[in-house]
Amino acid sequence: MSKPAKSSARIAEKPGGKGAAKSGGKAAGAGKAAASKKPTPKTGSKAPKSKGPDRARTVEIFRRFTALNPEPKGELEHVNAYTLLVAVVLSAQATDAGVNKATRALFKVADTPQKMLTLGEDQVREYVKTIGLFRTKAKNVIALSEKLIAEHGGAVPADRDALTALPGVGRKTANVVLNMAFGQKTMAVDTHVFRVANRLGLSAGKNPEAVEADLMRVVPDDCLLHAHHWLILHGRYTCLARKPRCGNCVIAELCTSGDKVIE
Repeated sequence: MSKPAKSSARIAEKPGGKGAAKSGGKAAGAGKAAASKKPTPKTGSKAPKSKGPDRARTVEIFRRFTALNPEPKGELEHVNAYTLLVAVVLSAQATDAGVNKATRALFKVADTPQKMLTLGEDQVREYVKTIGLFRTKAKNVIALSEKLIAEHGGAVPADRDALTALPGVGRKTANVVLNMAFGQKTMAVDTHVFRVANRLGLSAGKNPEAVEADLMRVVPDDCLLHAHHWLILHGRYTCLARKPRCGNCVIAELCTSGDKVIE
């Protein structure tokens, strides 16, 4: 999204009045006349207001994503809302593939909060020790399981505030769970979504919350349910951070990013 230009409007003052118009007029008269004149702003110099991303282009971007992959799926393996929540908590600063490798065995023995508590923090830590920050994450898994049992009867709540009140659960994690487990139109902004949204001009946000707000506003409503998956997958496999694969990009001619690679 282009930033609005700074206004070039300046206040113009007409030098002098009747006293100055006469040849040889006194300087005091000229000053007095000038002071009586009200400043007159230049016309036609207001900066244009930003209109945001082109609507037709945005619609076409998501039409192509839809045609390419009508039902995109998240890549974290899970068997229910609880295991999805745990998987997303474990995925912070880790790859989905790495998380899946650890949770396949874990979820076979603990796919409910009560089973996770029975397993215990030490054993959970052993299952997830190949994942970064595994000690803190194992502690959070046990703590959120306890809170689910104590406050929600062991069920995962379909409410963002209730989810973010759980240990280890932030807004992005809550949005993923609300979207995938409960079919809500949310926008989980990870590093891929952040990068792709800015490259495509769908947002100029400088933080995940700003990008989320922009995307919720500009993405066509009938595409919102799957939008964050399309953007994640596009960023993960095509619009890479260092070497974007523009030659394989389904929306290449719609992209005006300075990072675009012309082949």
